[in-house]
Amino acid sequence: MTPISEAHGLSKRFGDGLALDGSVPRPHEAEPAQMSVGREKVVFLSGDTECAAWHYPGTNGACVIMAGGGAVTKEPGTDVFAQRFHDAGFTVVALDYRHLGESGGQPRQVVRIGDQLADWQAAIAFAPTLPDVDPTRVAIWGFSLSGGHVLRVAARNPQLAAAIAQTPNADGPAAARNAARHQRPRAMLRFTGRAVLDTLVGLLGRQPRMVPLAGEPGTVALLTTPDGVDGDRALNPDNRYPDWRQEVAARAALGLSFYRPGRDAPRVRCPLLVLVCDQDQSALAAPAARAAGRAPRGELVRMPGGHYEPFLGGHEQAVEAELTFLARHLLDPVGEASPPPRRHPGGTR
Repeated sequence: MTPISEAHGLSKRFGDGLALDGSVPRPHEAEPAQMSVGREKVVFLSGDTECAAWHYPGTNGACVIMAGGGAVTKEPGTDVFAQRFHDAGFTVVALDYRHLGESGGQPRQVVRIGDQLADWQAAIAFAPTLPDVDPTRVAIWGFSLSGGHVLRVAARNPQLAAAIAQTPNADGPAAARNAARHQRPRAMLRFTGRAVLDTLVGLLGRQPRMVPLAGEPGTVALLTTPDGVDGDRALNPDNRYPDWRQEVAARAALGLSFYRPGRDAPRVRCPLLVLVCDQDQSALAAPAARAAGRAPRGELVRMPGGHYEPFLGGHEQAVEAELTFLARHLLDPVGEASPPPRRHPGGTR
């Protein structure tokens, strides 16, 4: 395993066979054989808990902080985009949220919006301490739930140079209403009951009641939308990450159903790229497109396909649009003073 770099006074190695939470590291958290780029594990503190991240040292001084969606860990959630950003010269910091992957925090597989937002703040504070990072050229990237986080985090951090929200969940209530259309009533009642029960047992300090991240309509799962079941095919092709835990504490659904980060878009001061897929049934394109329109420096890229299309057949279109955006705002000194283009590769604003 690669060494943990010193970060905020921490210096650790994974060679002792333990992950940050004291458990045995799972195979998918090792560097995949097909990843040819050089990267190293780093840790930083979020509150009093250690977050683990991949650090891809760059060459151009600019940095992109990345996180996978919701309960998706850093490898399946960022690898394919992080490698392309790194190939273009960008430093990348790709993190696991607390309670997930190699980061610390108990209980496991719990998604807490407040904690994840705090993890973003910690990562933003940590990234400029890396020797290859210019503090004035830091961007953030997230998809799905993390894409929604990008809207809120960017609004709270005007010092950021740019932000990318890919198929973001900008309006939790709207997404929840749409998801209900793709679920059967009895299964919806069972899922709601499990979410409420899990919330109550959480208050008592007991272990979470898990549900799968995705399933067919009629199953008790977090997502039963038509494109929700594409998650494994998109993020875990050929079972590349065999021990990625595709489950989450059921209590997560209650918080997600009331989360509306799209409302923060008018307060995002940095350049913001929002990439939406027009047939997205999991996060919905319309609320995300409205968020892009309300952001003072927002740009919108539209592409066909469902929620995970940027990881599937639309990957090249998505990554080229995002690299163009990053180069314009993090590398081009003229781009900062220029208005955003009305047209962008892959779609229109």
